[in-house]
Amino acid sequence: MRIAIIEDNAALAAGIASRLRERGHSVDLLADGAEADAFLAHEGADMVVLDINLPSMDGLAILRAMRRRGDNAPVILLTARSETGERVAGLDAGADDYLTKPFDMDELEARLRALSRRRDLVFSAQDALGGLVFDRTSRQLLDQGSALDVPRKEIATLECLLDRRGRIVSRSVLMSHVFGTGADVDDSAIEPHVSRLRKRIEGYGVRIRTARGLGYMLETDDT
Repeated sequence: MRIAIIEDNAALAAGIASRLRERGHSVDLLADGAEADAFLAHEGADMVVLDINLPSMDGLAILRAMRRRGDNAPVILLTARSETGERVAGLDAGADDYLTKPFDMDELEARLRALSRRRDLVFSAQDALGGLVFDRTSRQLLDQGSALDVPRKEIATLECLLDRRGRIVSRSVLMSHVFGTGADVDDSAIEPHVSRLRKRIEGYGVRIRTARGLGYMLETDDT
């Protein structure tokens, strides 16, 4: 599952991200309100953990913008205040739940699990992918339980495409995910990894489609 953590307290955000990544989830970290709003509008997320007090655009404004766009991803609000009025405002804006800081990581994870059940989302560490299974915890691609020998950069390519399955992923997004943001590599460096990964998975009902000039899209026979 792809979870967006929108929190400007770097230590808290890193702690939440570490916990969720240990459980096999893909995590996007954002600290600025306006940047987070743009990210959600263009990239989206399966679930959102959203701080109310953010620079440039507060969490309630981000939440209202999500709902106006028809984005119904589950949202848990984080607040440093316990006043009833703020909690009510958050729920009225479209939040599904809220937590008052400080909170226990176990409670946050339990609330995310509860929301996933309520929305029929799969809060698990494995993704079915045609005739394959991708285990996010071990970062392995499995064929009937046996791990395929897939190099690390091809796994990173698969993760990025899988998180955005059914959507075109630009080269720049893939490059940042595979090589790191700001890496000094040519745009064409991603092509060999996409090509080799495509050949590995094409016999399992999985395809990587090239959208010329735009990027790549992961598709399966059932999509």
